[in-house]
Amino acid sequence: MAEQDPPAAWLRRSRAALARTRLEPEAEPVGRVISAADGIARISGLPDAPLGALLAFEGGQAGFAQALDETEIAAVLFDGISGIRAGSKVADTGDVVRVPVGDALLGRVLDPLGRPIDGGVPPAAAQWLPVERPAPGIIERALVSEPMMTGVLAVDSLFALGRGQRELIVGDRATGKTALAVEAIINQKHSDVLCIYVAVGQRATAVERVIAAVRAHGAPERCVFVVGSTGSAPGLQWIAPFAGMTMAEAFRDTGRDVLIVIDDLTRHAETHRELALLTRQPPGREAYPGDIFYLHARLLERAAKLPREVGGSITALPIAETDAGNLSAYIPTNLISITDGQIVLESRLFAANQRPAVDVGLSVSRVGGKAQAPALRSVSGRVRLDYAQFQELEMFTRFGGISSTRVKAQIARGECIRALLKQPRYAGLRLADQVALLAALAEGRLDALSGDQLAELRRRLPARLDSQGAGALARVQETGQLDDADRAELVALVSGLARELGGEAAP
Repeated sequence: MAEQDPPAAWLRRSRAALARTRLEPEAEPVGRVISAADGIARISGLPDAPLGALLAFEGGQAGFAQALDETEIAAVLFDGISGIRAGSKVADTGDVVRVPVGDALLGRVLDPLGRPIDGGVPPAAAQWLPVERPAPGIIERALVSEPMMTGVLAVDSLFALGRGQRELIVGDRATGKTALAVEAIINQKHSDVLCIYVAVGQRATAVERVIAAVRAHGAPERCVFVVGSTGSAPGLQWIAPFAGMTMAEAFRDTGRDVLIVIDDLTRHAETHRELALLTRQPPGREAYPGDIFYLHARLLERAAKLPREVGGSITALPIAETDAGNLSAYIPTNLISITDGQIVLESRLFAANQRPAVDVGLSVSRVGGKAQAPALRSVSGRVRLDYAQFQELEMFTRFGGISSTRVKAQIARGECIRALLKQPRYAGLRLADQVALLAALAEGRLDALSGDQLAELRRRLPARLDSQGAGALARVQETGQLDDADRAELVALVSGLARELGGEAAP
């Protein structure tokens, strides 16, 4: 009898537990696919699903609610419509689209959902965060005051970038927009800045070239590549910049500084227009839906600098493409009004072999000298003004000869500046290199050099500073300041190099 007691006790406990259980019907909404085509699925039967809800299809596919009607949902699919047919079941997961974040993503090539496309294993994410997150409020932000060096003399001296700034790179097709952004990424191998490159609607070969350049010349172990190429589903291309920004925010919240390049928002706008038209949203100007401005505003507003006791910063370099240099087109004007300045690249300068082809007259940084290193600010004050005056004078010289000695001197100085700003790819300059060049330019020590001689001087200068000006080099690099003694030493080194190349340095 004693051997039967344990089973009997277990049976009593089980009956008591069943007696306490409330057996009630539970309603679980189940959606059904009405139709699926062009990366869009129309769904009925999920009346409580909110906008942006993550939806799961019975075949394992996923999508998100892009448009809500009275009786149906238009969902954007992430992996095409293969396996989805009319009548398929759809469930509302009760969640939104999330992406993995954390240090495990560094050095990886991922799709916008965080899935590896570099042949490696899925990253062991520390956390999964929504792709749509609110931007920091105005009170939460700090002033943009720390420089973000790109290594490109034309940018760092004339249109200085700061950590936490949003600077648009805009220009016609094939004018070096991506190349300029990649130069900025590569230059961060000398800093503590993490980099995220987001490809939206780019050819796979173009993305491969970017990744290869960073691996060859930069620090790929501190970069994340988020790729929504032309071969990806429109839904993946649409969320790509938002996913990249979420990854950047996770690094920012741990106190680190991040540079994010979005290449490019023109393609993103076209994808948004495509999805909007397919989901039957009312078209507006140039067939773009009415929320196209809000789409990019809520994305780029997430780039900001936070106080150091709260977090780090996100510096955004979005890229946009113009047609025949038309900056007044719909998308470029929207982005110009959202960002803190723009670097305009001109096809005429690019064809004339002026690389980077920066249009000094149309480019601007609304942060400007506030984020520029004091040493660089002290030697670059008149460069932009002198160069702009030279460009105006150069146009007038086409109509006749020049008799004024002063005008001839201005043109000679302008030609020297133009040659100095011409910079080959993957030849980034350190802060001290730029300060030395501009200090020597300001004192007229480079006026006698030809364009080829200036190019050779710029190539040799870093090694000369390392070997003969290590003290001044270290002080400028570490403090960002330039005193009279260091300035004289740097100018003397540049002048000596100019003499070796055949240019007579001014006394």
